[in-house]
Amino acid sequence: MPPIAHGYRARPFTHSTRPVSLLPTLRLIKTSCTTPAVSAISTANGATKKHRVVFLGTPEVAADVLRELLAASQQPDSLFEVCLVVSQPGKPRGRGHRSSAPPPSPVEAVARDSGLLGPEGVVCPQRAKEESFLRLIEELQPDLAITAAYGNMLPQRFLDAPRYGTLNIHPSLLPRYRGAAPVQRALQDGVSETGVSVAYTVLACDAGPVLAQQRVPVDPDVQAPELLSHLFQQGTRLLLRELPEVLAGRGRQRAVEQDESQVLHANKLTREEAVLPLLSLPAAQLHNRVRAFAGWPGSVARLALWDEASDALEPLDLKIVRTRAPSASSPASPPSSPSTTSSQAPGHDGICTTPQQQQQQQQQPPQQNSEEEQQNGEDEYEDQYEDVAFSGDAMLLPCAGGTVLEVLQVQPPTKKVMSAKDFRNGLRWKRLLAPLFDEGEASCDEDGAL
Repeated sequence: MPPIAHGYRARPFTHSTRPVSLLPTLRLIKTSCTTPAVSAISTANGATKKHRVVFLGTPEVAADVLRELLAASQQPDSLFEVCLVVSQPGKPRGRGHRSSAPPPSPVEAVARDSGLLGPEGVVCPQRAKEESFLRLIEELQPDLAITAAYGNMLPQRFLDAPRYGTLNIHPSLLPRYRGAAPVQRALQDGVSETGVSVAYTVLACDAGPVLAQQRVPVDPDVQAPELLSHLFQQGTRLLLRELPEVLAGRGRQRAVEQDESQVLHANKLTREEAVLPLLSLPAAQLHNRVRAFAGWPGSVARLALWDEASDALEPLDLKIVRTRAPSASSPASPPSSPSTTSSQAPGHDGICTTPQQQQQQQQQPPQQNSEEEQQNGEDEYEDQYEDVAFSGDAMLLPCAGGTVLEVLQVQPPTKKVMSAKDFRNGLRWKRLLAPLFDEGEASCDEDGAL
């Protein structure tokens, strides 16, 4: 490997413990479970010449791509070697970011742990436009750069350096869903099919010619982290299949320009999108939001808990972790039979209780409120809230249009993820209520915080 540019220092290492239309003439590659090795080329004197590849990536999905590339580079007849790995610097962890040394990114950890790159073979610039980093790339004279969820914009000076250009694995069928959140926005839109593209990188975001694409069907219950991982796996196989042609100098001729009339942008997610507008959207759209925003920013339902004994009402921001796709047989409104309104206290009619729960019921102190006082409490809230029902393994949240969102997993504040059934059992003498007003009209703190 050529020497590292003077003045550039690698970061100290901390060991890590709506229908999709394809481009008209674009070839679709049908992938399989096996990936053929990239063929080697011998020089005139019989020595094997390996092309120098620079890899850029940061999160875990990119680390999986790097693992596959490193494994392929070690094949006896491999045509390339990964000579440099570039990642964003690790981010501090812990409350108040008090840790002395931030852990490495998943990509940096894989690169260093592989043993295939020396100490100077992994670099973590804050920005790709840093002079020392660009000088390093120019002195290295790579044949190809490969990016996968790197997270930094690459300047033209970088793009001019690799002999055969820079290829990016993008988890969508370009030109659909260009941008920072292609998988999340596709799931939010409820697409039944998406895919992955291997495209050349240009200055405009995700706008380069597309070398190859692979269609992927979308399960109606799959969540963003699961689909993202699958798409990068498919994209890696697609990339490895195309590398022989790319490193032979025929990649650009095979690539197809994108149809700008079909562009759809996938905007970056925001924290504010986590709040579920239960009374503004039907259940199907809310289900798509939950699976699209799984991981980050997550999905939160703004509910309330009413303690019948004390007549106290407390707000509850309940994280909705997993939901079930509505079907044609799904109820248009929550069942009203007593057997399903289990947000009432254990032991009420229709609620199964264990002998221990029955004993606890008998030991409960007499109710301080009279029936008249309790009725007054119910009257006070009935014009603002309605009971949240439970049925089988699901919590049934009322949504717009009389539809119902079936919630399978939740996470109460300060607690771990649990099933909806376990959450119901923990309610005891409290009733779970859903607001009857539009959440967009709900009051916020003075600073607008949720």
